[in-house]
Amino acid sequence: MVHWNVDPEIYRIGPVAIRWYGLFFMLSFVCGIFILDWIYKKEKKPQEDMQQLLLYMLIGTMAGARLGHCLFYDPSYYLSNPLEILKVWEGGLASHGAAIGILLALYFYSRKHMDQPYLWLLDRMVIPVALAGMFIRTGNFFNSEIIGIPTQIPWAVIFERVDGMPRHPAQLYEALECLIIFVILFIVYKRRGALVPRGMLLGLFLILIFGFRFFVEFFKENQVAFEQRMPLHMGQILSIPAVLTGFFLCLRTFRRS
Repeated sequence: MVHWNVDPEIYRIGPVAIRWYGLFFMLSFVCGIFILDWIYKKEKKPQEDMQQLLLYMLIGTMAGARLGHCLFYDPSYYLSNPLEILKVWEGGLASHGAAIGILLALYFYSRKHMDQPYLWLLDRMVIPVALAGMFIRTGNFFNSEIIGIPTQIPWAVIFERVDGMPRHPAQLYEALECLIIFVILFIVYKRRGALVPRGMLLGLFLILIFGFRFFVEFFKENQVAFEQRMPLHMGQILSIPAVLTGFFLCLRTFRRS
């Protein structure tokens, strides 16, 4: 079994700390820039638009991920202490909240760029987002957070900063899943380009990402206490409408084709 005891902080200068999670988060945006730059050049879109799009994405991702964590997992505390919502450096980001934030950000962006409709944007954006998911879950692994349930499988990991129990490396399951989904979406887009039916890539993304998320939640510890009284984790409940939306988009695409 693997013993994991990596310090979440890489280096600290006074009150400022460089953390593994922040490094992986930054890498996700750097890779996203290269991918979007390639897509916009491939479809002959202005590079200035891409830079503006990245700003929308950054704001939507951070605001959505933070608000999602606060409102989905501990609403009573954060609504009673609203200033705590601003303390992003203390941790607490939710992927479902990030997804909602990205959807809203892209909607407002598309309203100002009529040549880049909403579904057109979403189909292309899910490619770098899938890769970003791989980086984010790897960051969670380095933080020894979002851990799996105890197990005796050969590849179990003992997160020494949590306890001495061997557990499922649930973060790595999701990281590998995101990487595979990124490769699938990238290959489909590279082969078809602008000919990809509108809504198809988004539908595939929703089905694969959140379908696997529903499954892997069975191997994860509860993130908040109230989940112990629920038949499904909050992550599973939030994944169901996303998967259904994905099936709707794919069925609509096939019918039109």
